[in-house]
Amino acid sequence: MNIIEKGEFKQATKKLKKNQKYDLDSAVKEIAENIYNGRLKSDDLKGIRVHKFKMVKQLTLLAYEYEEEQITLHLLKLGTHENFYRDLKR
Repeated sequence: MNIIEKGEFKQATKKLKKNQKYDLDSAVKEIAENIYNGRLKSDDLKGIRVHKFKMVKQLTLLAYEYEEEQITLHLLKLGTHENFYRDLKR
């Protein structure tokens, strides 16, 4: 499976500390094992799934898309719940 990090996701991961990156890696592995793990969104965010996990005791959301034809996982956005969906629509 190919895993591609999009721009906004890359920016968010640059700011993470080592223990936060470990939690993020665990979440990405969990998604890669079962791509239907996240909740499928509708309307404006159709086709996007959001996986919720704890990163150093804080709830964090990870938005991603999966292309079955190319077996590719696109990591779109990482962040806390505050304004997450509003920013994701942009």
